[in-house]
Amino acid sequence: MRVWLRSLILPAALCVAAALPAVAAPPASAPAREHLAPEGWESSYHDLHYSPVVKIGDRVIVSGIPALEGADDEAKARWLFQQLQAHLRSAGASMDDVVEMHSFHVARDHEEFRRRIAPVLKVHREFFQDHYPAWTAVATSGLYSKDASFELRAEAIIGSGKRAKARIAPAKTP
Repeated sequence: MRVWLRSLILPAALCVAAALPAVAAPPASAPAREHLAPEGWESSYHDLHYSPVVKIGDRVIVSGIPALEGADDEAKARWLFQQLQAHLRSAGASMDDVVEMHSFHVARDHEEFRRRIAPVLKVHREFFQDHYPAWTAVATSGLYSKDASFELRAEAIIGSGKRAKARIAPAKTP
């Protein structure tokens, strides 16, 4: 009986192994991945176990930065965008290289969301005067940093800001 079971199990195991994809080493041309943290953000990596900045080739991913410092939402937004600049700089990128942002705003309803995003929009215009990044803004009931009323994450492509073109019709005047 053992010989008979072996003759069934071995071919079945070979069929399963042949169906599984082979685990291959990454190609030599794969971009390197670097984990970075600007000065003052090292505890994010060591204590909270996330990378404030990940650089893969020319792509830079900035984790959510909570708006923590400042007397009001406008000052907090300005501090946040300054922190974004520092995060990008740690990877060799600039604000001109930002291609996408996601912001999360603590709000109970649409009216509060619109009120809370207004100071962020004002400060956003100071940091992005042309060639605006794609941006998704989301209302949420809470953030990890309980004292933050909003948080921002971003992605950048190093050098993309030098050759940016806006192919958008001019704004209509009323």
